[in-house]
Amino acid sequence: MPSLPNTLRVATWNINSVRLRIDLLTGWLKDIQPDVVCLQEIKCIDEAFPREEIEALGYNIAVHGQKSYNGVALLSKYSLEDVKKGLDGDENDDQARYIEAVISVAGAAMRVASIYLPNGNPVDTPKYGYKLRFIDRLITRARELLKLEEKLILAGDYNVIPHAQDCYDAKAWANDALFLPTTRAKFQELMGLGLNDALRLTSDEAGLYTFWDYQAGAWPKNLGIRIDHLLLSPEAADSLVQVQIDKHMRNQEKPSDHVPIWADVRT
Repeated sequence: MPSLPNTLRVATWNINSVRLRIDLLTGWLKDIQPDVVCLQEIKCIDEAFPREEIEALGYNIAVHGQKSYNGVALLSKYSLEDVKKGLDGDENDDQARYIEAVISVAGAAMRVASIYLPNGNPVDTPKYGYKLRFIDRLITRARELLKLEEKLILAGDYNVIPHAQDCYDAKAWANDALFLPTTRAKFQELMGLGLNDALRLTSDEAGLYTFWDYQAGAWPKNLGIRIDHLLLSPEAADSLVQVQIDKHMRNQEKPSDHVPIWADVRT
């Protein structure tokens, strides 16, 4: 299912261990044929990333990995230029959660970032403060990039449920770091810079989820949440063609607890 002519298919997927799910990933790449993929939670160092299997499918790769935890990567059928690993603003932050690059297609450039925003739970620990500071650093970077007035996609697992319609039960998530008012306010501050939620540009429907926990029968009961987002600059939003959540990937053998979401954007 290749993208339409003169479009770029950009996907994001928290793979939850790329080596463990390499067969799922390569099968999905063959089926969906995305041009650019933003991966999160690859859970391996750069040298351990399964490059050979992915490069065999025609992808260039940029990795910002970390042993056993976190880790982000970019896969692209086009060359990856101006690669940036990590966010400025905290020289003591050694967690691999951000990678960015420019993709040039048919004489036009698009900048794409893969983001794995901190979970932040438990909220009464330093983990929540780290989450909020990370969003502040992302806001700073996004502000810089939006000034360039180019097609920009900030994609990834944001660990943020933006609105009540993005979870199966708002009351169940009321005290969680993913849905606290402070969290959502920070996310809206990011969006307020001029970014657009790709999915919500195409649908107001509730129950469109990208994550189902492994516990408590969340998947068969459809107890999901939407925390994986494609955020578009105005220039990218104006070129948006379609958005799709590949929900069927949650029903595969040994799946990630997240599923891919992708958008086609005119070049």
